[in-house]
Amino acid sequence: MVLWQVFAIAGLIFIILEMLVPSMFFLNLAVAGFITAVFALFIENWINLTVIFVVLSILSILFLRPILVKNKNDKEKETGMEGKYIGKIVKVKEPVGKFSGAISIYDERWEARAEVDEPIPAGEEVRIVKYDSLVLTVERI
Repeated sequence: MVLWQVFAIAGLIFIILEMLVPSMFFLNLAVAGFITAVFALFIENWINLTVIFVVLSILSILFLRPILVKNKNDKEKETGMEGKYIGKIVKVKEPVGKFSGAISIYDERWEARAEVDEPIPAGEEVRIVKYDSLVLTVERI
């Protein structure tokens, strides 16, 4: 097998690992693998290519990973429920308990649950504390 193919396959494996374990770590190794594959077109020494791969991996982890993690966190804040719903005070439309209930926020009806034994009656104000799929968790104020 040609050396550039080895590093290109390693890059693909690291991309697959990043998809399975989204940690922004394996993506750095994939970048290093693909760049090393390009170097392998001109260099035919395993030792030199391995050193290049290790150096590129370390540089990528030190400099690229913080940027990727920051961008990922910024995107989650922009599109997440935290800013729009979490912490808001709303009115209960249907009594909210552990297994059923509904609230209204921004003229939208949402399924809601409370982590208390006694249901929260309709008309009472509650605070949204958590978002899970299409169900909001609320607590009494």
